[in-house]
Amino acid sequence: MASVQSWLKPDLRDRPGLMKLNDELHDLRLDAGLPSARTIRNRIGKDAQEYWIVNHQAVLNTFQRPDLPRWGRLELIVAVLSEDAGHSDAEREVSRFKNLWKQAFDETVAQASVQPPAEAAASHDETKDSAQPHEGQPEQGIGDDHQQTEQDPSADSEAPVDADQASARINYAEESLKGLIINAAQALWDDKDALRIFLGVVRRGEGFVRLADAVAERRPANATFYGVKSREFEVEPSPARHELVSLRRFLHEHRIKRQWSFTNLETQTGVSSDDWIRWYTRDELPRRQAVVAFSHVAHLGLEDHVLLLGLWEAAHEALQAQRHFEALPARISFDEAWLMRDATTPRLWALAGVAAEEQHAYGPDLATGTAPAFVVAGPPGSGRSTALVNVARALLAASTRVVLAAPKASPLRELDGQHGVVACFVREDIGSDELEAVLASASPEEPVVVVIDDVEALHKCDAGGLLKGLVQHGFEEGTALVVGCCEDKLPFGFGWLEETKKAHRGLLLSPQEQSTGDVIGIRIGHSIAGQPITLGRGWLHLGDGELLPVVVPG
Repeated sequence: MASVQSWLKPDLRDRPGLMKLNDELHDLRLDAGLPSARTIRNRIGKDAQEYWIVNHQAVLNTFQRPDLPRWGRLELIVAVLSEDAGHSDAEREVSRFKNLWKQAFDETVAQASVQPPAEAAASHDETKDSAQPHEGQPEQGIGDDHQQTEQDPSADSEAPVDADQASARINYAEESLKGLIINAAQALWDDKDALRIFLGVVRRGEGFVRLADAVAERRPANATFYGVKSREFEVEPSPARHELVSLRRFLHEHRIKRQWSFTNLETQTGVSSDDWIRWYTRDELPRRQAVVAFSHVAHLGLEDHVLLLGLWEAAHEALQAQRHFEALPARISFDEAWLMRDATTPRLWALAGVAAEEQHAYGPDLATGTAPAFVVAGPPGSGRSTALVNVARALLAASTRVVLAAPKASPLRELDGQHGVVACFVREDIGSDELEAVLASASPEEPVVVVIDDVEALHKCDAGGLLKGLVQHGFEEGTALVVGCCEDKLPFGFGWLEETKKAHRGLLLSPQEQSTGDVIGIRIGHSIAGQPITLGRGWLHLGDGELLPVVVPG
């Protein structure tokens, strides 16, 4: 068995951006089990001409050379290592490295702009890639000749500083555009009519004729081999990207099986080829009538027909939910939201958020449901503490007594001293006796609700058994529990906090992981998890199996 080796890191102390990129890359290889360069090469694989896409020496250079690696090569290596390391979202890991690479690129451009001409020229000579193809097989292909400018900001160093820096950035954009052209040619290869039209447009651009001629003669291999898999010219990915990819894959498999071009699809379904091409190349949902027509002319069996429509419905539902989410008001105060509640809201109703369309306030009734509990979860900066303050203020406004617990700095502490606040615990432990004393007067007629922020700090507190009882016997004893927790520190798998999951309701603020939905009794999809963290935007579940997009007042 080959021994596992730890590779030496280059000396990059004078280039902190590149050093961070290199350190993260070495750490990712460590997480993947320190695979060898040949193992990484084999995992990346070969192109359509049976050439190694990245040879093992190029892999070593990416880790060990003190210059900026090509993004196309780095992207492939990161994608493979992320999968081997068991990361749940390899695409997100690739995006993270893309941001690090961009920072290192900007650093390279900035340093090149202040280098003396002779030194810049020497740097240009030193950074040429000397990796040789493995076993005589070439690693380069269409478009490789144009990749050098992507990582060589010091080229043409005799030019003025500003022109040099602008040239590097323009070249990077040009290489990104070439990567997009190759990606599109690869996707349209099976439809010669669409490919011909597309390449005709490409040839109108000065400098792209040779590239268009080359990809017209033979199908490109993996486009990331030829250059960066650019995202600079793409629109924002659809919130239903996962569902749309599944739907597109299903349609593609059946289209290729029947050897239909997009022109054939127009003839068969009555839907224009332009529409089919647009749906294939953009994150757009086809019309339902087009999907039904496809199923009919393809003579799909009942099982495949149901699956196709199910994929369409899932994508449509995700898009609708996101539209509601985007329609939420930018900001709303607690007083404004309080006026939007039903006039007949019960005493233990807690304000959680405001929905977009009808501008109506929503929240749980802690006196009903499967358990008298409610969970607020979200990453830092999502507005979790503000949501808990709203819950407490709503209960106090309805003359319900409240016990506060904030073991860490929290705006919840600012409510201490207000009428109706029985106690406020600020230590990272709550004694069973002291909590029992403040809850002694609770009854169904005069309930008391405990509201806790940063509950992960109290999951082993002395009053854990009593807090568990608040949920188990709250309906009979007139108690309820509302807790807030940072998403990456969810301690709900054990101890007294496990009881709160029995309520099957809560508020998720900018959830980053699908598993977060488990704490409020619902499984969230790819379209909801992993979106950018947005203050005060969340998904409310009131135990009915539906997620409602809401804005948190504050």
